[in-house]
Amino acid sequence: MAARAGLTADRVTRAAADLADEVGFGKVTVSALARSFGVKDASLYSHVRNVQDLRARVAVLATGEQSDRIAMAVAGRSGKDALAAFANAYRQFALEHPGRYAATQIQLPPDRVAESPGHLRNIELTYGMLRAYGLDEPDLTDAVRLLRSTFHGFSSLESIGGFGHTRDVTASWERTIDALHVLLTCWPSIVEKEDRS
Repeated sequence: MAARAGLTADRVTRAAADLADEVGFGKVTVSALARSFGVKDASLYSHVRNVQDLRARVAVLATGEQSDRIAMAVAGRSGKDALAAFANAYRQFALEHPGRYAATQIQLPPDRVAESPGHLRNIELTYGMLRAYGLDEPDLTDAVRLLRSTFHGFSSLESIGGFGHTRDVTASWERTIDALHVLLTCWPSIVEKEDRS
């Protein structure tokens, strides 16, 4: 049955990612996916071990797609241009692919992350973009956490209609990027903080 349906691990994973965008990542199950293919659950178990494995595969796929989009956006850019391109690609992916985006946020085992080109590329892209601001550790990691929190929080709230004010959301987004650029350019060093304490 699985052979007649043309099932492969890659096709199953991509179908699960599409299903996540349609119904929500949390609703992706082996049974739901089997129904979408018109096969029995057992037909999928030669391609995925269980629902956790299926969702992890979607997370790896989605992170790869997201990192590809960000890489294309930031190519040849630096400073504020790279920051804006990175941020806009991140937001666009989150809004266009809510299920895939939710998958990029799950915590995977370290060995799975180590084998995921998308996860590694995302880290390289983020740190690479921020190094142009002259940041070194531990400021670099602090800045990565700030950007991730800001981009994720804004995109997540926007996706559920969480901004009720009449102010244009994209205008607020652009001002957020402006503010982040100023902050990154004038990042307070740990020495400066210690001097003030």
